[in-house]
Amino acid sequence: MVNIIMSYVLIFRHIQHEGPGYLEDFLRRRQIPWKMVCVDAGEPVPGSLEGASGLVFMGGPMSVNDPLPWIEDEIRVIQDAIEEDIPVLGHCLGGQLMARAMGAVVKRNMVTEIGWHNTVRIDNPASRDWLRGLDDELELFHWHGETFSVPRGATPILKSRNCDNQAFVYGKSLAMQCHIEMTEALVRKWAAGGIDELTASDSVQSAEEMQQDLAVRVQGLNRIADTIYNRWIKGLGTVSK
Repeated sequence: MVNIIMSYVLIFRHIQHEGPGYLEDFLRRRQIPWKMVCVDAGEPVPGSLEGASGLVFMGGPMSVNDPLPWIEDEIRVIQDAIEEDIPVLGHCLGGQLMARAMGAVVKRNMVTEIGWHNTVRIDNPASRDWLRGLDDELELFHWHGETFSVPRGATPILKSRNCDNQAFVYGKSLAMQCHIEMTEALVRKWAAGGIDELTASDSVQSAEEMQQDLAVRVQGLNRIADTIYNRWIKGLGTVSK
């Protein structure tokens, strides 16, 4: 006999100001239950995936190559989820964690990429599925100095001038180097808090530049996020015990 238990999306936060952002609003509007593991507050990584219909990993300033004990715990959880066919979604550091968990390499990108930059769709069946109805070139928000290689068996779907691998798909799971979860408030908070990282260059925007036309830019990003998140939640199934 199968006993149905309440399922939920489990979100892993690594630093207080890099929470789920627009994803939280998306899940609430669709009445999808979720719980957050605040790793930054010392909450432990769960030892079991019981009750989890999907896993989401947010960003953070650390590297997946840093000797932090919770990194290996999260890699183990991602590996368990992939093995159990539970959808995983990674934003920036979260995408890098997914890549590491799947045997790929995370290393310094050729440049630091911060602000609003265009990404280009890679034409293949996976990108046509996950990015259905979106333009071939998309303005997305970025804040990273490292990048991942694409794991064996995964399909790259986005690239940019400054970063060859912006996103890859593996079954029900999606890893992204970019940040589609941004809200106006998050952009302003990051711009103010990360001022030391905003050295003038072609790939790094100033705080003023990244806040120009912010409402319009965020609305466009939200539409892109709706498409991607809607595709991801198709993989969320009923959890059984």
